[in-house]
Amino acid sequence: MPDDARARQRVGAGLGVLLALVLGAVLLTSLPDGGGPKGGCGARAIRSWSADAGLTGEFARYGDDASRSDDWTGGDGTHSVRLPDGRVLWLFSDTYLGQVHGPPNPVGESSAWRDTSAPLVRNSAVVMDGKGRLESTLPAPLFADPAPNQWRWPVAARVEPRSPGSAESVVRVLLWVRTAGQSPWIYGVPTATEVATLSLPDLRVESVVKVLDQSLVPDPSQRVLFGTTLVEEDGWTYVFGGDDGQAASRPASSAYVARVPEGRLGEPGAWRYWNGSGWGGEPRPVRGAKVGSAFSVVRTEGTYVLFTMAAGAAGLTTVTSYWACSPTGPWHGPTKDFSPALPHGGVAAYNPQVHLELSGGGRLVLSYDVNWLETIGASASINANVTLYRPRFVTLRLAEPG
Repeated sequence: MPDDARARQRVGAGLGVLLALVLGAVLLTSLPDGGGPKGGCGARAIRSWSADAGLTGEFARYGDDASRSDDWTGGDGTHSVRLPDGRVLWLFSDTYLGQVHGPPNPVGESSAWRDTSAPLVRNSAVVMDGKGRLESTLPAPLFADPAPNQWRWPVAARVEPRSPGSAESVVRVLLWVRTAGQSPWIYGVPTATEVATLSLPDLRVESVVKVLDQSLVPDPSQRVLFGTTLVEEDGWTYVFGGDDGQAASRPASSAYVARVPEGRLGEPGAWRYWNGSGWGGEPRPVRGAKVGSAFSVVRTEGTYVLFTMAAGAAGLTTVTSYWACSPTGPWHGPTKDFSPALPHGGVAAYNPQVHLELSGGGRLVLSYDVNWLETIGASASINANVTLYRPRFVTLRLAEPG
């Protein structure tokens, strides 16, 4: 079987299971308080939301541009980071390159389409200029496979000093390493968390360092990958992560949090993991936290707000939120949720991510990924309708529940 065909099989199956991971996500309210109340902390809930047609349309415009054959036409795992010169670096996991054709397309859809030879890579990066226009795709994949039958998915990123106190900045990108596996690990067995260092301003990959190896943990459902979201506070970077409990038919995944001093994300020895009562060397679940594998946490006006897919069947369509006064909780919620727009048919939303570099003025910009729900035939459906595999955006406003 050709390599690109095998890749399509993996992404079709993997994305279907990833969608399943967001189902049943629920965050209880019994987490221990690891840091004490923060000034200005108070209950926060979604007050209102609206579709962000501008950002959604910009990714559609860029993806549909047929002037190049080696750039981004669709991807998921949407994360972003503002660079010092004003540009925004967008990071994606499984990505389609190539060109987009139509409409109409050969299977009768009214949308644009990719042909079956569209290249698929495990990760990519797209650069947006300071005015909000996407302008280029970096050579893809940006992060090479670490070994045969393994791949890297980029998650959260931040700009930080090359070393503590340094005047030179670099980009640190958290990476999830997965290894090809059999059912139920058809989307890959969680293997390790790594940190890549990118130079500025040219965004060249300088190094990749493994910060947490999970390959020797016997039960894959207990392996923890960090980096689904980052929060910066008081000289610390709080790194959130989760296990893959849902892949082993458990009701939900557990949430974890680590913290690292500013400028030291790429130093394994600088990482400290929440162990239930303090910061130590071994990660332990944050008690009571049951989430989807991909969630987002931000700190606004002294309050931590977590966004994840809702529990049960609503997790296919509905984003909900929780709040806390500390990265370790206790968390309160769920509060008011919302169901963003989706195409018709067997389609689901997943991976809600807040983009602080595009937020401001009392509003938060949040993206969500859209994909075909069934694993069988997923790649064909994605190729037939390119709007299925691109991020969509909404603007949120928060307020005290009432």
